[in-house]
Amino acid sequence: MSKFYITTAISYVNAPPHMGHTLEFVLTDAIARYKRLMENDVYFLTGTDEHGVKNYSTAKKANIDTQTFVDRNTHIFQELKGILDLSYDDFIRTTDRKRHWPACQKLWKELMAKGDLYEKEYEGLYCEGCEAFMAIRDLVDGNCTIHQKPPTLVKEKNYFFRLSKYSEKIGKLIQSDKLMILPSSRKHEILNVIKEGLYDVSFSRPRDVLPWGVDVPNDPTQVMYVWCDALTNYISAIGYADNSDLYKKLWPADLHVIGKDIVRFHAGVWIGMLLSASIKLPKAILVHGFITHNGEKMSKSLGNVIDPIEIANKYGADALRYYLIREIPSGRDGDFNDKLFIERYNSDLANNLGNLVNRVHSLILRNNLSDFRFDRYFESYKEKVDETWQKYVVDMNEYNLHEAIFHVWRLIDYVNKKIDEEKPWSLLKTDPERGKAILFNILEVIRHISIMLTPVIPRSTAKIRQILGLPIEIDQKAENGWGVMTRWDKLGEGSIIFPRIEISK
Repeated sequence: MSKFYITTAISYVNAPPHMGHTLEFVLTDAIARYKRLMENDVYFLTGTDEHGVKNYSTAKKANIDTQTFVDRNTHIFQELKGILDLSYDDFIRTTDRKRHWPACQKLWKELMAKGDLYEKEYEGLYCEGCEAFMAIRDLVDGNCTIHQKPPTLVKEKNYFFRLSKYSEKIGKLIQSDKLMILPSSRKHEILNVIKEGLYDVSFSRPRDVLPWGVDVPNDPTQVMYVWCDALTNYISAIGYADNSDLYKKLWPADLHVIGKDIVRFHAGVWIGMLLSASIKLPKAILVHGFITHNGEKMSKSLGNVIDPIEIANKYGADALRYYLIREIPSGRDGDFNDKLFIERYNSDLANNLGNLVNRVHSLILRNNLSDFRFDRYFESYKEKVDETWQKYVVDMNEYNLHEAIFHVWRLIDYVNKKIDEEKPWSLLKTDPERGKAILFNILEVIRHISIMLTPVIPRSTAKIRQILGLPIEIDQKAENGWGVMTRWDKLGEGSIIFPRIEISK
């Protein structure tokens, strides 16, 4: 088995999870589940970024201890595992003094030994929202492009990392795809930034300004700034500090999944840090876009912020997972449209997929059919499944999940159309053998559909497999090929997989 180490960015916990977090979790989880289907030895990491000015100041305003504040919000993020049916293997917290802090301090010492950390008095523009110092060239009309606010002029003594030293090398690595940035549009964006030259970045903050963070080795007046703290999570969680067997097995990461607002930090600062410390580089970075709500940017002032937990609890995790993957192409911005969400659920999930499973299951049980044989006259079903698998695998391997799911839905539409054309319920009276053959072939198609959709809607495909009398856990070797349903001669009990959502007029 090939190892596949995949990570999300760690979530900042100054506020509860939002739909952008959900998109990243679901996208990463679907890729991890697919890789497991393809018999990879997958390790999926996520976690929380718990240091920094925003957490400290927010806790202070709320008049509560900072650790208590981040514990409370981190717990909400951890609850998403059950709510969204996430399959991650580990959850790292940057306040973890046993695993995380030693790794950060080890990496700091490596950078210092290379001569890539230095002290200087610094006066610069600081965006608290981004937790980043910014150059004037990064601003539009004097504002941060992400938070639409002017940064604050800050003057303090910090340690700096010589990122500029690695600017040219990073550009060549990205240009040559030795470090893949996906999709290609994001690759071109970061290359344009690098062409102007990456500049040295602040790596610490004075303790009297920010007393909340990882201790800088051998300097009690400073705490680590976000880069050597947050970015190090990808190696701290797997045992970089003591060069563990897990670290040796998993690193380098096969895929980092991040949002477009932090691509320059991951494709720039993080790579520079690794180059400085002579650590292997991640193989690829997949960059997703932002989510709007009904065409508008989400904001508390507009009152249009969506609570993903509320949506998942009301309509089911799979409904939310399906919409995000089907409607938001990997790497692009997308929109959570309330009306389209309901339409997609009722049309795609309830009518097309749910109804397909229920009508075939009902026909077989009602007519007491068993001995699932596959008639030689229906090679067309097998050909359609094979064709779908080929397209599906290509797109999943390229992380075009929305395209992969589109191919599966074309197969679902094909089968529904064949049922309407062949009318097996009538054939069971006039030509029973042909009617049985059609139903058994369609049963086999549904089995393949259940496998392909497991990365996206795992709870629902588990129900489908129960209805088909199949094990919930998929053994790809045992289920590879055509005609596997012959091993089972009894279907499970039927149930409504996707109850329709009634729209009030």
